[in-house]
Amino acid sequence: MTTDYLYHPFSSQRNTVFAKRGMVATSQPLAAQAGLEILQQGGNAIDAAIATAAALTVVEPTSNGIGGDAFALVWTKNKLHGLNASGPVPQFISIEEMKKRGYEKMPVFGVEPITVPGVPAAWAELSEKHGKLPFEKLMAPAIRLAEEGYPVSPILGKYWKGAAEKFKEIFKDDVYQSWFDTFTPEGRAPEIGEMWSSKGHAETLKSIADSNGESFYKGELADKIDAYMKEHGGYLSKEDLAAFKPEWVEPVSVNYRGYDVWEIPPNGQGMIALMALNIAQGFEFDEFQSTETYHKQIESMKLAFTDGKAFITEPEDMPISTEELLSKEYADKRRAVIDEKAMDPEPMELPKGGTVYLAAADDEGNMISYIQSNYMGFGSGVVVPETGISLQNRGHDFSLDAEHPNALKPGKRTYHTIIPGFLTKDGEAVGPFGVMGGYMQPQGHFQVAVNTIDFHLNPQAALDAPRWQWMHGKTVHVEPHFPNHLAQALVRKGHTIQVTTDGGSFGRGQIIWRDPETGVLKGGTESRTDGQIAAW
Repeated sequence: MTTDYLYHPFSSQRNTVFAKRGMVATSQPLAAQAGLEILQQGGNAIDAAIATAAALTVVEPTSNGIGGDAFALVWTKNKLHGLNASGPVPQFISIEEMKKRGYEKMPVFGVEPITVPGVPAAWAELSEKHGKLPFEKLMAPAIRLAEEGYPVSPILGKYWKGAAEKFKEIFKDDVYQSWFDTFTPEGRAPEIGEMWSSKGHAETLKSIADSNGESFYKGELADKIDAYMKEHGGYLSKEDLAAFKPEWVEPVSVNYRGYDVWEIPPNGQGMIALMALNIAQGFEFDEFQSTETYHKQIESMKLAFTDGKAFITEPEDMPISTEELLSKEYADKRRAVIDEKAMDPEPMELPKGGTVYLAAADDEGNMISYIQSNYMGFGSGVVVPETGISLQNRGHDFSLDAEHPNALKPGKRTYHTIIPGFLTKDGEAVGPFGVMGGYMQPQGHFQVAVNTIDFHLNPQAALDAPRWQWMHGKTVHVEPHFPNHLAQALVRKGHTIQVTTDGGSFGRGQIIWRDPETGVLKGGTESRTDGQIAAW
């Protein structure tokens, strides 16, 4: 694709980074450097991604942790592989049980929304199937960071402080005391630039390293999790942990103007980005920043998102198949309802009868798109004492309506927000991309893909471009540098446009593209976070 690497009016001070031998892009410089360290020791891109992911649990606890879930798209030996390491709810939880506890919908915090963590198993599985170096070597940089400490970076410090202030107001039960002991041991969040370390986190990573992840699911760590859950009336047990194994899946894709855009299939929401691209493909986007371009993109996304939230869950519980949602017929039907004015979307009527992100690449042709998260920042607010294990709250997304496709059931995986993306053309890898951030993620994937394919923006410019986020109904949030005259024009089309200064709500992404002729790597990193590209 032809791109301008020198100037775009909305670019940050960062430029696209070029390298030949290897590249790691993520939201924390120290984590990116951990991955580069592994590349320089002879590891491949998958090894580097594992080391980076482990380091991210230490240096960005506000977004992910050992107690979260993970997904990956791995390009190796000219084939794309998908890994779903999202865990199910425990076996002894149910809609009836939640209603006995007085809940009309799944809570956000506490022991109830905790699901089986998939992160340690993802690391071990990726290492076993596609890595080169010994697993324990990949954990070494993260262990060092946890033991010796690191200075807290600006965006990390901002979110850590915000969480500490919020949790001090809402976390009153004993089950949350370990969160405060772990993350605010002096009664406050660490300041920006202050050194932070976590001996318990280091010991947990050592245990995972020494056992190839087994201790988390069948050993000493599983016993600690089980005991803390029993003490506080939780459901997650060592039996649930022991039964878990990540699933290798066939990635799904749509062809968008000659490029294949790839995502993980359900239970993930990556499908929504593909559905929106399919709808948008019926329009011509002749001008990058125009009222019609933004209007049609927003309407395409809101239709895809509305249907995705209504139908996506575990495949066997979806009332409509993945193939139907990605079909030309579906796209044509949904595109037909888009007109000149903003709409209040409703789910399609069915036929009677359904985070932290990182990218890495090496000089052998391997590339990986990887994402892991605890959800909603620190997750459930429940931390296993003296381990650094902050448990996720993915169960919050389940419905307590037994008729809903995403209804809570024992052993079921929920609709999942975290999604890695990948781009290919004519069977060759272009590269990994992703935008973390809850329900912004498919919207970020859509915007990055359109910026790259339709408007030929280089990786950094594709990430820096002003973003919009459809929220609900006709409400759309835009960034402060979104062009004011276009915002006003969208209002005249019936959209409710709200400018928000919370840059994190628009996602934080990374991109690595490979030149098919020279093998040169080209990377962009998010200007909305502390990100860095470590290149070799």
